[in-house]
Amino acid sequence: MPTSDDRDLSLRWSGRISLTPRILAVNIFALALLAGGFFYLDTYRARIIDGRIERAEHEIALVAEALDRTPDAGGRAAAVAALAKVSGARIRVYQPGGKLSDDSRVLGVRNFQLRDPDKDPWQQDAARFLDAMIDTVVGTARAPLYRERAADRGLDWPDVASAIRKRRPAASAWRAPDRTVVITAAAPLARGGAVLSSVNALEITRTVRVERFRLSMVLLVVTLVSILLSLFLARTIVRPMRRLAVAAVRVRLGRARGVVVPRLPSRRDEIGMLARALSDMSQALTARIDATESFAADVTHEIKNPLASLRSAVDSLATVRDPTLQERLIAIIRDDVLRLDRLITDISDASRLDAQLSRTQFEPISLTSLIAHLVDGHRTRGLPNGIRIALESHAGDRAVVMGDGTRLERVFENLIDNAVSFSPDGGTISITIDVIDDMACVAVEDDGPGVPESEREAVFRRFHTVRPGGEAFGTHSGLGLAIARTIVEGHQGMIGVESRMDRQSGARFTVRLPVNRAA
Repeated sequence: MPTSDDRDLSLRWSGRISLTPRILAVNIFALALLAGGFFYLDTYRARIIDGRIERAEHEIALVAEALDRTPDAGGRAAAVAALAKVSGARIRVYQPGGKLSDDSRVLGVRNFQLRDPDKDPWQQDAARFLDAMIDTVVGTARAPLYRERAADRGLDWPDVASAIRKRRPAASAWRAPDRTVVITAAAPLARGGAVLSSVNALEITRTVRVERFRLSMVLLVVTLVSILLSLFLARTIVRPMRRLAVAAVRVRLGRARGVVVPRLPSRRDEIGMLARALSDMSQALTARIDATESFAADVTHEIKNPLASLRSAVDSLATVRDPTLQERLIAIIRDDVLRLDRLITDISDASRLDAQLSRTQFEPISLTSLIAHLVDGHRTRGLPNGIRIALESHAGDRAVVMGDGTRLERVFENLIDNAVSFSPDGGTISITIDVIDDMACVAVEDDGPGVPESEREAVFRRFHTVRPGGEAFGTHSGLGLAIARTIVEGHQGMIGVESRMDRQSGARFTVRLPVNRAA
């Protein structure tokens, strides 16, 4: 059940522009390109009309030739009627002055009838309305409206006037009141005058309407499919991304522990990868917050001990008059101050280590040269109690890793110092360097008592310290190995401790770091 926080976050995100309209817009835009087929239909109709005009010119030329071979008036009238029946057109013969002499309609052939739009059924009205709307959108040029001329005004027909004047056939396209196409054609007669044919080319309108209907059906089906696919795509993309965004906002608002970022295990695509990456990031953030709180609690606990001792010594110093006891109290105060200084320094280093490693530019580091330099330094300064250090490298120049030399030096310096602390008098510290399976392996072994199996993980915890007997209390903060593990893991490596295999006592610390393959 959604909580008030979820509702608040949903309201907060409701004002954003969703991807769904954008996905729909992109797909509909592609369909708009398909709708450009209506422009093609317009040019298709224009080509049909041009073809009909050309054919009408040839036909009227044949009609004129047939009438020229019929000299008498009676035979010419019969020829006009016969030709009108054969051609399906209304044929009229005009004298040179434009007066009508023969008309197939007057002769009884009524094959040219224009429909009255007001008497057509509603289906025809709807078809004409769609034609007009599409022509307006497409930008089709409208042909002139077809109107009859008076019987004695034949020259008002452009085709008749052109045929008489230029002595060659002429044809034109007209728009009937019901938006169908009317083709008129005229040809000159040998004795003077001209013959005019008029035909209502209904098949052109029918053909264009059929093609428009088919294209509209295809466009409608494709549009519906595109919308459904767009909604499905938006559902598979937008909804999981919105869930991830809401979870991310809740994490940002400080509710990381109470947020379960969906991992979307069924998604094997980029969104699933993003979900799992965000989930892992959220878990890492929660672990980091817990670690910070635990670190703060540990710091508080560790600082309280020397502070309590310091306060007790200071309070006692004000009341003690014995010089010897005062010296002892002053020594305690000095030790506690040094211990606090050491704690604060190590705590500062530990708290800043992750951030510093994330900003550090790694460079190729030769572990062989680095460790050899450290060993030479210890030998030069001298080792206590006759302890010796033996360095053996089987890697040669192959033990090159990408890292921060100063930080890695601190890791191995810490391990050597620990080995010196736990080694018995005259003991030997063995350091071995090797490369195994693209990993540079460094092992630091001592002859000390070793680390119990139950403590092998605990020694890397903060403020956990197990020191050899006889060492003064408080000389170590318990952060050395914890810092070493942080540095090694920051270099994508591993550090661990185990018992030596060649003897019953002694500890073996191993560090594994990925080799720089470009070296």
